[in-house]
Amino acid sequence: MKRQSDPKKGALSGPSQRQLRAGELIRHALVEILREEELQDEALHNISVTVSEVRMSPDLKHAICFVEPLGAGLTGQDTTDIIKGLNRVSKFLRGRLGRSIDMKFTPDLKFIHDESFGTAAYMDKLFLDPRVQQDTRRLSDVVDDEDEA
Repeated sequence: MKRQSDPKKGALSGPSQRQLRAGELIRHALVEILREEELQDEALHNISVTVSEVRMSPDLKHAICFVEPLGAGLTGQDTTDIIKGLNRVSKFLRGRLGRSIDMKFTPDLKFIHDESFGTAAYMDKLFLDPRVQQDTRRLSDVVDDEDEA
């Protein structure tokens, strides 16, 4: 008897526990590889990279790695150059990754700049705006009044 599957369920549900576990395994291994290896691409010399998240495909054969270059603005280097450099050395990183993880397949790696750090900085800047602080103070006053009652 064939199993009934709901085509809408896969689109709405998030990643499986297996995908999340494999993504964390890959992320930890990539951090170690990037810390220890001297990459030959000129865009990656003296650059530290934070691997914030790895999202795996359902078949675990493809990994999208969200990275944030540290100090890219300080060295005058553009983050897009660093991301392109990481994508150029992704085959080398995949080879090193295959030796350090125990998975049936070593996934193909694709590197993307993580925009969440910029979004968090923008949110911090918004919270420092006097108009927003005035609104948050009013809200905290209302909440404090309810707690006392």
